[in-house]
Amino acid sequence: MYQNSCGAAVASGGGCVESDKDYHSLISKDNTVPVIEHDCSSFDIIKATQYGAFNRVKELLERGYDVNQRDSENVTLLHWASINNRKDIISFFIDHGAEVDAIGGELQATPLHWATRQGHLDAVVILMNAGADSTIRDAEGCSCIHLAAQFGHTALVAYFIARGVSPDLVDRVGMTPLMWAVWKVCSLDPTRLLLTLGASVNIIDHQGNTALHWAILSRNASAISTLILQGHASLYTPNNRGETPLSMLQSQVGSIWVSPKVSDVIKEHSESKSNNIFYRITHDKRMRWWCMVGTPFMAFYIAGAILGTNLIVIIKVFLLVCLYIVIHYAAQVLYDDRLMSLLPLSIYISTKAWFYFTWLIYIAPVTPFFLTVVFLASSLLLWYCFIKSWLGDAGVVNTSQQLQFRTILELAELGPGSFEPSLFCSACLVRRPLRSKHCGVCNHCVARFDHHCPWVANCIGAKNHKHFIGFLTSLVIMCMQLMYGSFKYWQNTTSCKFASTDSFWKSIILIGQCNTWVAWVAVNALFHSIWVFMLLVCQIYQISCLGMTTNERMNRGRYAHFISNGGQSPFSKGPLMNLIEFFDCTCFGIIKPEQIDWLTKYSIERKIEHQPLLKNTDNFQYV
Repeated sequence: MYQNSCGAAVASGGGCVESDKDYHSLISKDNTVPVIEHDCSSFDIIKATQYGAFNRVKELLERGYDVNQRDSENVTLLHWASINNRKDIISFFIDHGAEVDAIGGELQATPLHWATRQGHLDAVVILMNAGADSTIRDAEGCSCIHLAAQFGHTALVAYFIARGVSPDLVDRVGMTPLMWAVWKVCSLDPTRLLLTLGASVNIIDHQGNTALHWAILSRNASAISTLILQGHASLYTPNNRGETPLSMLQSQVGSIWVSPKVSDVIKEHSESKSNNIFYRITHDKRMRWWCMVGTPFMAFYIAGAILGTNLIVIIKVFLLVCLYIVIHYAAQVLYDDRLMSLLPLSIYISTKAWFYFTWLIYIAPVTPFFLTVVFLASSLLLWYCFIKSWLGDAGVVNTSQQLQFRTILELAELGPGSFEPSLFCSACLVRRPLRSKHCGVCNHCVARFDHHCPWVANCIGAKNHKHFIGFLTSLVIMCMQLMYGSFKYWQNTTSCKFASTDSFWKSIILIGQCNTWVAWVAVNALFHSIWVFMLLVCQIYQISCLGMTTNERMNRGRYAHFISNGGQSPFSKGPLMNLIEFFDCTCFGIIKPEQIDWLTKYSIERKIEHQPLLKNTDNFQYV
């Protein structure tokens, strides 16, 4: 027998095997304990309950044994069944009048407490459905949601809140589930889940500590980062000893357990009271935003201007190096890490803006008018696809708190396996559709997720993937048009005198001498077209030949449906049909490609899609 944390002995084996086994094989993470039916005729009812010998339990109860009779440790049979996750026996006892909120054991706990400590979701669901009160405190002053948070049972925390328990419920010493989670659990969950469900970061306990105080005391790096960067926890709240989170962290800057982003926030807050006008200007949010957006425009122009001077080559190289150094160190002062997603987008827009400037100022006057018309007309398609990729819906799996609660309750009824990361997103609290993925940058789940593209500052998924392919195609065409326009400019400009006998390198030198700016933009267009074309080819190959997304190609070993299919895509129907279905080509009704709503498809095997979990929430009641 094993003395557990509830002050009660737990059966140390499965079935009726008499030899002791490891405790963790009994109280297992998968919430299932194998029952081996041997000869249990000699078992008393307590031992039969512990070992899951249902027939022996039924026999003894039918002989008149009182289901609410307590043993020498003041523990009921329902306690034993709950801590060992004996689902059939729990239901049987409840049907025969077992007291669901019986207090017993050294910690004066209920059966629900015992099941919660071990993370037995099945037992918890049965007890809650039978009316168990999850807000009862044990001898340590903890209710069930506090225990679930302490032991990192994320699914149970979600289930209790979905059943109406407040995420800010305090225990006897004023600690909330969030405080217990950051103090006891080093992983991201259940901290992230509690924040998603509205847990307050600013509640103080009887010692004056907030959740951030407790995270710092436990040196919980992931919790500190989450509370500060996502939960926006206050750094200035003092506890009863006068310590603020900021003062506690200031002495720890540079420690291994303090992340660089948190260190930056600490330094920013430490200097925020400075009266230095330079500090106030450089840390102004609008100033930083304009610096990050405007730097690529200026850097492109200055680099082209340096190349266009009459200085010798080595001085030009020196000036370009100086330009890089200035931008590098200026970025450390003026850039904001929280706005870094703006930088690739501004680089793209600035490059295209200088493309237009070059065409209209230099190329258009010396080339036929129809070339300019074609260039501008094709640009309309480029910007349409770009805006759809940038601002359009990528296929976000939308949810609401009511739908989140409904999802949690439905999955809990299906069993603990339903909360596996591949099936349930603990950040969005949604059931994950097939081929979806949670994007850490955008912080939401995206159906048929391909990748997060920094150049369009958005995810690429089920609803904007086609536009992304159109964007890449249009961008390659634009770059090729610009290179062709530059070639025609050099041909039609009198200052550019080429001879058929000139070598390649001599022609390159003449181009640079003719108009360095046009040459600079043309080189950018050349390299731009190369990497964009390679990306386009890779995308088309994945879609047509592999039948995969970028995420699936890179992580196929993590998905069961790829592993079971030998690493091949179970969604592929051949190169031609893959393309037809991706672009939804009907060919005027001749072809009828299968239309799949990836936002509501949860299974490969079923042909009929699952319906959304919640259609009408107007009359939905929480227990």
